[in-house]
Amino acid sequence: MAKYFDELKRTMEWLAQHPQVVFVGQTAAVPGTFMYQTLRDIPPGKALEFPVAESFQMQFTLGLAIGGYIPVSIYPRQNFLLLAAGDMANMVDKFSDLTCGRVNPRLIIRVATGPDKPVHPGHQHVGNYAGALRAMFSRIEVVELDEPQDIFPAYEKALTRPDAKPVILIEHGNHYQDK
Repeated sequence: MAKYFDELKRTMEWLAQHPQVVFVGQTAAVPGTFMYQTLRDIPPGKALEFPVAESFQMQFTLGLAIGGYIPVSIYPRQNFLLLAAGDMANMVDKFSDLTCGRVNPRLIIRVATGPDKPVHPGHQHVGNYAGALRAMFSRIEVVELDEPQDIFPAYEKALTRPDAKPVILIEHGNHYQDK
């Protein structure tokens, strides 16, 4: 049975083969967080490194999606994704209404609960807001990736679903080493 990290790495490499997919975010193109290791072998030019500017990153991600790309917007911690919640609530979640249904961009938001072992990094790094995110958004699907076998099907669905519904895929940092 595949391990959690191995499934994430395999899935990111599979996504990178799609010509419209681009990875955007903090440590998307350079080392810095545990999530980068799943991207270390994707082709050069498929990842755009971003500064710590969560709201701008979400706006940029939406612009890429409107332009025909399929962005995988990476937030290493759910706590930091909260800084982009206004953009998700007012633009991503309502985009179909704002464009009268003419444009329905495909958008994948990749986020994690931070690992709390071997060292606890502080409460601002380990939050899990899956329930709150589900309650906040009507058109953004929120999926927790609890087991290795959940990973590939969830990303495959996000990439290929006919309705192009935006999705938040929540990884669990503790599972990178455990499963």
